[in-house]
Amino acid sequence: MDASTGRAKNAPQRRPTILDVAEAAGVSRGTVSRVLNGGHWVSPDALAAVNRAIRSTDYRANYHARSLVTGRSNSVAFLLTEPQHLLFENPTFAILLRAAAEALAKRGMPLLLMVAGTDEERHRITDYIGAGHVDGALVVSSHAGSPVIASLLAKGVPIIACGAPLGYEGTVGYVEADEDGGTRSMLRHLEERGRRRVAIITGPLDTPGGLKRLESYRSELGDRYDESLVAHGDYTRNGGRRAMRELLDRRPDLDAVFVASDLMAAGAYTVLNAAGLRIPDDVAVGGFDDSGIAVTLEPPLTTIRQPFERIAHEMVRLLVDVIEGKGPAAITLPTTLVQRSST
Repeated sequence: MDASTGRAKNAPQRRPTILDVAEAAGVSRGTVSRVLNGGHWVSPDALAAVNRAIRSTDYRANYHARSLVTGRSNSVAFLLTEPQHLLFENPTFAILLRAAAEALAKRGMPLLLMVAGTDEERHRITDYIGAGHVDGALVVSSHAGSPVIASLLAKGVPIIACGAPLGYEGTVGYVEADEDGGTRSMLRHLEERGRRRVAIITGPLDTPGGLKRLESYRSELGDRYDESLVAHGDYTRNGGRRAMRELLDRRPDLDAVFVASDLMAAGAYTVLNAAGLRIPDDVAVGGFDDSGIAVTLEPPLTTIRQPFERIAHEMVRLLVDVIEGKGPAAITLPTTLVQRSST
């Protein structure tokens, strides 16, 4: 017998309850419940006291029991609408995934990774989500005309998109980087460096980033816009290679290229090097993302930094709001020009 607890030494440890947390924190059971459900209407002092008590008591929420009462799973899907191999090839997806998982962990909510790059996967996953196995979905890399968003909306699933969901901007909430400001900032930077024949490698034009960066490029150049300096990519390294070859074949006199993703810029580097063109002496290169690959290139890539971690955190916040019954909202976050040696 343990004299301090009155229990047999080998007896199973009793699982701490909300009442234990409330007693340790010196607050009511209702206050603890509000903290566990997002911290709404809780003072900073009470919130800090409850969080300390949760750690000291080693409390773990019984999500299964809670789901029986609330009808919720208390989990969220990270839904990537791209082929599976791009999850590992494109570093931006990993950053968003990690940051979203961290934001949800603070709310005690698990994140389920789902990839829907084929018709079969889309049908299977939207049916799974629509059956209530998750409370909502963070939709990443949505394409115009994709049936995923339409299917989830028809099933009444709360969703928030990464980037403006083309065709659903007034219906679905989203968080995006400032595509227009970032593009114009890069073009003006290249012009200040004396570049006059600036090409662009776009992303897919059925994605918000691909479409908006091209629109901003065309608007910024105005009367100087030249269709022969435009090539289309697909946000992959191979897509960057193909587009760069196309541009050099068509316009060997170009003196700069703005590439709509760092991964495509890595592919463009390969083609420029093979052609014997020096970066930036012969051709300056600017990217978009600053996802990590930019500093590994030689020379390091000047690029537009997207605040990926903040984008993911805001997506989580907006999704939780929608799950709790609030209307969808849209947020545009500023981008930053990061100057390195490629320009």
